[in-house]
Amino acid sequence: MSDHTRNLIDRATQAQHDRRLTDARTAWTAAVELLRQEDDRPTLGPALRSLAEIERKLHDDEAGRSHYEEAVELYRHLDDPLALAHTVRHLGDFYRHAHEPQLAEPCYREALGLYRAHPEAAPLDVANAIRSMAVLKSEAGAVDEARALWEEAKQLYTATGIEAGVAESSRRLAQLRD
Repeated sequence: MSDHTRNLIDRATQAQHDRRLTDARTAWTAAVELLRQEDDRPTLGPALRSLAEIERKLHDDEAGRSHYEEAVELYRHLDDPLALAHTVRHLGDFYRHAHEPQLAEPCYREALGLYRAHPEAAPLDVANAIRSMAVLKSEAGAVDEARALWEEAKQLYTATGIEAGVAESSRRLAQLRD
């Protein structure tokens, strides 16, 4: 990676940290282009994910979705199943928010499969992936599936001490009982 590319990534990261989203977008966009030119695929994946997240925060869902789709394809050819799981879950979230559940569900299934198969998967990442699928199933009216998923998510959030996750799971379970 060139010094110029490293400098852009540092600027993008700092701008993102400082919540200067437009500056972060500009720096990430330039860094992504240089990483493509340099064919630095291991660094390009995280850069695309960061750019996608910035686009989401700036309400440019189409650009964010495109960056996540590119990152997923990139990770499919790299040996980083946890990064693939994380990225494909977020792509599923984009699809779900775009009211495309038929595209979101396979993403969530893949992410869950990758997380569950990996011995180093963080329980919080697993819980968040389960949560995404539970939301999808709840929205689809698949009450039994949603209930089982919310129960599993609640157990993981409890085990990891994430009170907001426990509270949401409990609230969603109560709604499914009504």
